[in-house]
This record gives sequence, structure tokens and C-alpha cells, in this order.
Amino acid sequence: SQTRFVMDFSRKIDVHAFTLADPYRVVLDIPQVTFQLSPKGGENGRGLIKAFRFGLVMQGGSRVVFDLAKPARIEKAFVVDATDGAPARLVLDLAATDREAFLRRIALENKLTRTDLPRPNGPEAKSEDSRPLVVLDPGHGGIDTGTKGPAGEEEKDIVLNFAQRLRDRIEKSGKYRVLMTRSDDTFVPLGNRVRIARDAGAALFVSIHADSLPRGEGDAQGASIYTLSETATDTEAARLAEKENRADVIAGVDLKSEPDDVAGILIDLAERETKSLSVQFAHKLAGEMKAVTRLHKTALKSAGFRVLRAPDVPSALVELGYVSNRQDLQSLLSETWRNRTADSIAQA
Repeated sequence: SQTRFVMDFSRKIDVHAFTLADPYRVVLDIPQVTFQLSPKGGENGRGLIKAFRFGLVMQGGSRVVFDLAKPARIEKAFVVDATDGAPARLVLDLAATDREAFLRRIALENKLTRTDLPRPNGPEAKSEDSRPLVVLDPGHGGIDTGTKGPAGEEEKDIVLNFAQRLRDRIEKSGKYRVLMTRSDDTFVPLGNRVRIARDAGAALFVSIHADSLPRGEGDAQGASIYTLSETATDTEAARLAEKENRADVIAGVDLKSEPDDVAGILIDLAERETKSLSVQFAHKLAGEMKAVTRLHKTALKSAGFRVLRAPDVPSALVELGYVSNRQDLQSLLSETWRNRTADSIAQA
């Protein structure tokens, strides 16, 4: 009925704790720290804690997310000073509760934690340079690894490497400025990725990912290009959009806090011209990419990806290939393929 979690620190820090539902979670926001823990240290919990994960979620901020075995309330969350022979210590006390009380507590908690996250790259967005700005968005990052290959290859690393190559090629042309939503292994919430593009006045937003099919669901191969729509073009597109849109859940950000009517308004606000430009770019991109790499049998698709919902920025999401497919994964890890494919996207 009660569980205490203790974590030692080299000095006293601030902590902010809150809860999230569906699934039941407790989140601890702390200053940026270096976690000297086993990477698998949180895979098996005890008592009310089923498992926990930890990592950097933004510049200057780290997060610990606890998956709960059942609803629990935070009785205490505090940090004590180091004393003779004992380090500074973070203490989290949890007590079992019921779903109704759990949800009522969430309604009372301060929601700023989830909505007022800092916006990375803000100062860099302002520029006197009049060249069009292209925003590249490497998916996932930090605590959110994305999909994984059979030997542990992580999507977050594959797409960051590719986006950096693409950035260098676009900048080399001299025609455009380029801004990255992340340039290192940092978690950036989905809403912030869109805001970065809008705040910077982007002319184009390109999100870069790599897909994977669960074992037993067959094999798929090739790159795909997605634009925004309220309804997905096929069941696979719907599955992928749902998976990517829930990426924030991994780092403890509650996507369900955004009502359906707000999401609907965001989509409705997307101007016809923006949608048209997005589709034009997607077609041009498919034309360039098919000359250098294999495309999926349905290369052009649409789905309700949250990162494509800027109403005033033409946007596309590129799935470079499937890490679950041996040939695709070999390409994704190949220097030659990366360079050739980055050239084709830069050309588009």
C-alpha cells in the first residue's frame, strides 16, 4: 500500500512532482543532472512502482518518470541536505489510492509543468537574413529513443545523424537558412517542435523518422512521405501517427490534456494554401528520392501527425525506411546511402 523511492545526489537540488493518468505515472522534474545509474536500473520496480526511466528532457532540465502498478498519490517529494557520511537525498513517498481520487488530484495540480516548457532555439529564430528558413526536425531524442533495430540501433541516433547531413547540404547551397529542432540527444516535446517552426517564421518544416513494424505483422520496406490530414490514408498510416503522437507519453508529457475540439480547430485552421504547398513539396520530394533509394509501395500518404499541424508552415514527415527490415536498416546505417539520400532531399 506504500512505496518509498530514494535517489542520492552529490548536492541538494529542487524537485517538482506531479501525476499523470492513462497510464498512471508520477513525474519528477529536476535540474539538469548527470545520471550515474545503470541504463537498465529502472526496468524492474517494486510495490507501487512498476518501472522508471530517466533522462534529459530540455536544456537545463532532467526528468524521472515512474510507471505505476496502480493509482497512487504523492504523499511526500523532497530533498534533504548532505550530512556527515550521507549524500544529499531525494525521497518520494507514494500511497495507494483509487482512480477517482487519482484523477481528482490531477485536476487540482498545477498544469504549467506540462504547458509552459521552455522553447529551445528561441533566440536563434530571429535573424536579419531574408533567405527562406527550413526547419529540420529529427524525431525523438533524449529519454525517448524511438523505435529500435535488432541489434539495439536507435531511431533517435539514426535520424539525428541524417538530419545533420541534410542541414549541411542545404546550407551549402547558400539559398536557405536551416534551423534544427534538436542538434543533440535532447528530448523536445511535440508541441515545442511545431512552435519552433512557427516562432521562427519557417518556410518549410521537415520531420525525419524511421519506422518499424512489430514482429509478426509482416515486413515492409522503403521510404514514405506524409502530409497532414484528418483521416489517415491507410491503417498503417493511422498506426504510425498514433505511435508518434504518443511519443510525449514516454517522457511524461500528457497528450490527453489537449481536448479533441482544440486538436480539431488546429487542423481546421490549416489554410488551403499551406496544405497545397505541403502536398506539392511531398510530390517533388518523392520524385527526387525515388532516383536514389527505394520508396514504399505507397510512398505518399497522409495522417494526423501532431508535428505537421502548424497552420501556416508547409510541412512533411519523411520516414526514411524500416529498421525492422534488414535491407532498409543496412541502408540507414550506410554512409553512401545517407549522403546520396540527403542530397536528393536537399535538391527537392
